[in-house]
Amino acid sequence: MSLPLLIDRYCAAWSREDAQQRRELLLPIWGDGATYTDPTVHAAGAEELLAHIASIQTRHPGARIVRTSDVDAHHGVARFAWKFVMPDGSSLPEGLDIAFLDPNQKRVTRVIGFFGPLTSQDAH
Repeated sequence: MSLPLLIDRYCAAWSREDAQQRRELLLPIWGDGATYTDPTVHAAGAEELLAHIASIQTRHPGARIVRTSDVDAHHGVARFAWKFVMPDGSSLPEGLDIAFLDPNQKRVTRVIGFFGPLTSQDAH
């Protein structure tokens, strides 16, 4: 599986309302003990991440995560931009994920997510 396809499958897991579909998408690509961290949560392992995704889908039924950039990678680390798209087409702030990969780039071992655009140093 190519790296862009791996990342798209990860995004698709966030985008499914059906819990079984989320599980079927995530488990083959989520490494044992992999973690997900963003400003609102730290999830250790697939079950915690699936529970977090379920809570997001409960609050925002039909919302999708859409990759909005190419996947840039080196040394087993990938980055990609995404946006959270509501069923009506509106979106919440975009974000950036940093994904750490296993040596074969077949499974994700850690994701660190950031929300919103980077701001200029002059903005502070």
